Amino acid sequence: MVLAEEQVVARTRSRRSGPRRWLRSVEWLVEARLHPRASPVTVTVARDLAERMDFDSGHVRYCLEGMVVRLGLSRATISRHVAYLRELGSLVWVERGSRKNVRRVRGLGGYAGTATVYGAVIPAVYDHAQGHTVVGSGYAARIVIDQRGAAPVSAEPVEAVDNSPVDNVSSEARETPSRTWVREVGQLKVVGGCHYISRQRANRSKPRATHQSIPINGRRRTAGDVRRAERTVRLVRALVSWTQKVPLRRLEYVLRPLTDRGLGAHEITAELMALCSGMDWRPRQPDVYISQRLTAVTAYDQQLAQAPETPLAPGEHAVAPMSNPEWAAYIELKQRLEAESAARPRTDADRAAARATWDNWPTVADHYAEAPDDALDLYGLRLCQYAVAQADRLEDRSLV
Repeated sequence: MVLAEEQVVARTRSRRSGPRRWLRSVEWLVEARLHPRASPVTVTVARDLAERMDFDSGHVRYCLEGMVVRLGLSRATISRHVAYLRELGSLVWVERGSRKNVRRVRGLGGYAGTATVYGAVIPAVYDHAQGHTVVGSGYAARIVIDQRGAAPVSAEPVEAVDNSPVDNVSSEARETPSRTWVREVGQLKVVGGCHYISRQRANRSKPRATHQSIPINGRRRTAGDVRRAERTVRLVRALVSWTQKVPLRRLEYVLRPLTDRGLGAHEITAELMALCSGMDWRPRQPDVYISQRLTAVTAYDQQLAQAPETPLAPGEHAVAPMSNPEWAAYIELKQRLEAESAARPRTDADRAAARATWDNWPTVADHYAEAPDDALDLYGLRLCQYAVAQADRLEDRSLV
């Protein structure tokens, strides 16, 4: 796993990536079991980061509070799985958040802390397993694709050309052509010229999209349907206290997946209470939380409705990592070495290396929860006390 000092953009060994290829690499790394604690929850956290990630730079703001609301997970759980992504070599710190007032630096009033910014990166182990050719090293490295065997751009017949005597030299006199032509992934192909369209012409050329309401059971939504839904939602808002901050019209629009099914006020109330069952906190933005949870539930129901024998589309899922015999042998060797390392007696050098940094306190807290005596022997009393206190503090803040 990647050490703490290599989890920053200046010293990382992983290469920069965009959100789509980055998410595929994360799914592969988790499925390959390269991290002992990574799980499908790690992929869920990575998907939330990929949806908000900048396509050009691969940077994304942490926004822990928003992730808690969107994913329905505690702050401690999200922090741990983000740490797993850093240890896998899939995330690096671009800017660490702090309590420094950035508005004062800009000469503005009020207070706003410095945001934590992460960068999406792909570790070298993924490129090695996929057979990628990497040019460069570290964050600025790139992969290349060999296109020597690619089909020609145009298959039209080419007319013969009467070359001049200067061009008809012997093959021995010609300079050896390049035998390799590679194209960098993400490189733009310039066709030529300056492409400029005035704003007036662009507005005339773009077709205007008309707003269409979502139909109900195949028929068009009417004003009577909206009024009946508003009466139902008005009673729902009176029964569910944490939805009362949302305007009635907005809440009616968010709850349309339930009202379109013909559910009554009490049935919708039961659905909303089920969304927050087992939670001691209430969402700050109830409309956003309800919309995202209903979308997730609908997608899950659609997956269950599909037959498991339905063939997948080509390229829909990547090849399973463990299907490669060489990679499976590598994982088996890695697990055997880890077992031998756990079986041998612990030395003072192991303890000193484990206590060198306190940034991995989530791992220390998990280790202490599973095996307190072993964690005290490896990390020491002070580091274990600090890790447990930090985990308890995040849990208390998530319950507020």
